[in-house]
Amino acid sequence: MTTTDIAIIGAGVIGLTIAKTLTEAGHDVTLIDPAVPGSGASHGNAGTIADYAVMPVGMPDVLRNLPALLFDRNSPLAIRRAALPALIPWLARFARQSLPAIATLLADAGPLWQSLTRDIGADHLTRHTGCLYLYETAQAFRAASSDMANRRQLGVTVDLIGPDDLHQLEPHLPPMAGAAFFPVAMTLTDPGAVMTALAAHIAPTVPHVRAAVTRLERISKGIHLTGPNITARRVIIAAGAQSRALARMAGDRIPLDTERGYHVEWDMAAPRLNRPACPTARGFYLCPMDGRLRVAGTVELGGLHLPPSPHRIAKLTEGARAIFPDLAEPARTWMGFRPSLPDSLPVIGPSRLGADVIHAFGHGHIGVTLAPMTARTVAAIIAGRSPDIRATAATRF
Repeated sequence: MTTTDIAIIGAGVIGLTIAKTLTEAGHDVTLIDPAVPGSGASHGNAGTIADYAVMPVGMPDVLRNLPALLFDRNSPLAIRRAALPALIPWLARFARQSLPAIATLLADAGPLWQSLTRDIGADHLTRHTGCLYLYETAQAFRAASSDMANRRQLGVTVDLIGPDDLHQLEPHLPPMAGAAFFPVAMTLTDPGAVMTALAAHIAPTVPHVRAAVTRLERISKGIHLTGPNITARRVIIAAGAQSRALARMAGDRIPLDTERGYHVEWDMAAPRLNRPACPTARGFYLCPMDGRLRVAGTVELGGLHLPPSPHRIAKLTEGARAIFPDLAEPARTWMGFRPSLPDSLPVIGPSRLGADVIHAFGHGHIGVTLAPMTARTVAAIIAGRSPDIRATAATRF
């Protein structure tokens, strides 16, 4: 049996960033994950450091249209019918708990990521050209005024721009009614390469045990983890969509469920866009990345075990061709799991039974964005400080 001071379950962006932060604070850390670090949703995302994403998924307009959205297989938000029985409790909470409480968590996302990429030598994999929300109709553009006003009140820098200004920014887009431009947003030009750089940065000081944790148990000497056969003084659960069962073993019933995210990619030497752009009615991002165009997004509620949906991949391809009609067949496709909670907030903080187990999961669409903030909060808890975790505490459920 191996012993360690702190065991981190999960080697996605959350676990990797926590490992970096704690190791730099002088802790003995072991990372546990059966997969290659950073190989899941941490690499398959849109690459946006979305500090502007201050509104929860369950906004009033979504809630009003929830039945139609969920059961329309062409909707940006869809449900796999086979998963419905297991999802009913999650959906009930989604309908009553969605409140705009995310802005504080996102406030420092950009500066923290700039510091992180500088530390790991990945500055060349970042872009500071902002992001766009695209509105294809005049009605949608007019309706955006209220949304953007709310975001400004929450500290987001955003400008509504008309067709001419949009054309100056993105001359290859088809005509649009307008856009919301987030000029200070930071993006990653290759999320997978950033994860590789982060994993390589910590590799000399943080051992990675390739194993799945099948049981978490408090014993006299600490927390014993079956699977890797490790006993740790503290355990951090950062296993993304796999975290619910582990949290239950630690004494917490967390209503975590899974959003299945998809992307399709086209290889191309020259990008067609200068920054990520989201056609809001279609629910995906057009993401210019190094050597390729990635189209990422839509939300499918379907759990961990159903196979990828060819229909969702086809809808992404169809949507991309609505913007760029000459796109050929995609070079590759991908599906990954986003760990999501019904109030759109993660769980960050100690378990009910004590701070020997600390939760750090459930970040939904903004796991990459919130990774450095999450690491900072976990480090503060371990150092004995008292960060304000009321909004993210496990006890809120």
